[in-house]
Amino acid sequence: MDALSGLAMGFGHALTLTNLGWALLGCFLGTAIGVLPGIGPALTIALLLPITFSVPATGAFILFCGVFYGAMYGGSTTSILLNTPGESGSIITSLEGAKMARNGRAGPALATAAIGSFVAGTVGTIGIAFLGPVVVELALKLGPAEYFCLMVLCFVTVSAVLGGSALRGLTSLFFGLLLGLVGIDLQTGQPRLTFGIPELLDGVNVVLVAVALFAVGETLYLAWRYVEGKQEVLPVGSIMMSKTDWKRSFWPWVRGAGIGFPFGVMPAGGTEMPTMLSYYMERKLTKPEHQKEFGTTGAIEGVAGPEAANNAAAAGILVPMLTLGLPTSATAAIMLSAFQSYGIQPGPLLFTSQAELVWTLIASLFIANVMLVVLNLPLVGLWARILKIPQPQLYAGILVFATIGTYGISNSVVDLFLLYGIGIIAMFMRRFDFPVAPVVIGMILGPMAEQALRQAMTISQGDWSVFVTRPISLAILLVAVAALVGPRLYGAWVRRMAA
Repeated sequence: MDALSGLAMGFGHALTLTNLGWALLGCFLGTAIGVLPGIGPALTIALLLPITFSVPATGAFILFCGVFYGAMYGGSTTSILLNTPGESGSIITSLEGAKMARNGRAGPALATAAIGSFVAGTVGTIGIAFLGPVVVELALKLGPAEYFCLMVLCFVTVSAVLGGSALRGLTSLFFGLLLGLVGIDLQTGQPRLTFGIPELLDGVNVVLVAVALFAVGETLYLAWRYVEGKQEVLPVGSIMMSKTDWKRSFWPWVRGAGIGFPFGVMPAGGTEMPTMLSYYMERKLTKPEHQKEFGTTGAIEGVAGPEAANNAAAAGILVPMLTLGLPTSATAAIMLSAFQSYGIQPGPLLFTSQAELVWTLIASLFIANVMLVVLNLPLVGLWARILKIPQPQLYAGILVFATIGTYGISNSVVDLFLLYGIGIIAMFMRRFDFPVAPVVIGMILGPMAEQALRQAMTISQGDWSVFVTRPISLAILLVAVAALVGPRLYGAWVRRMAA
């Protein structure tokens, strides 16, 4: 099925009243969550995962993607009005956005961020629709050896490149791999790491681990570091953009979207690098008469470009998840666990085996982008008031929902012990700067990598050279080695040159 036919079918399903309702709910929740500092889409989707046991797959994924896109929109509100980025992708937005707000231009800053998010989200969704089938065709040519090497690349990039320390990232990854080994070995039928507990024979529930890491662990950490005191929320004022604001924002929106999407598609692309590149590009390309606004009164280009790059990168993250089954961010990893809850395996065959689901989801992303502009611009005053919710009550509510949702999945007390045990570990991981995303990615991809490894070894009759004699698998492994070693060699070279 080509992209245009798929989109036509997708819009036919997405425009039903039920699916529109799921999209609206997801956009509303996502924007509200994006506004609240420290609470991102990964935590929210983790809390919503228990609905996968009672809601049809299409509705659940429309809701999750609405939350994901909405959180990207809402994050700019916190950055601009509080100078407190809700997540890493909004850090650059706060540089100029907060200065604009302090100079009475919070409204135009929020408006250019919302419209830039719409432009970039639309560009990114078009990229998903037309690039996805191309990636699928390439992926169908890969064998077990290539898939194993791809997963190794994903392990390395997400664990060793994105975090501040390769050792900490790989330690988190191995913790996730360990959790993935719990249960019965699918090939031998022998129990592994169950310690005689019958509830562990089916393995540790991925939903439980996601909720523990991103809801319980994050909330306990935020409560631990909570300092009582009121935050100053700057007034919004008029959100109308002048003709000059529109003119100055247009090309930064386009350039930001063009920079962000390819970074999102790449493993370990993330949102930090494209937002930084967009910001520095706009500083260089801005007209001389506006250069002095950067770092002083706030330049609108410094909000428009990075915010567009942030949202385009977020859209790009969905490409490897849907086409290859590889999550390259914490949110994508949790969404992948939701697919597994439905017994659906993302990958090259998803576009044929679940064509209705995939194309309805992509069509819903276009609809969600329109909904988000409507929700963000007129209701910006409401989002600003959400910032005044007392944080202790917020943290308590998250823990209650996490506990009820986890217990509702299996009605098992063992699961509650696991929930809070892993949650406490996650709290200390945050305290000592161990990234939590590799834990989920290791737990989900670990068993898949094990199966791919065993299949490759069976086909090659136990010959390990299969991973280096096949050109594609060798190239992927070389990229993984370069990603692991390259930054360290470059850092050593810089220190040597400085000495």
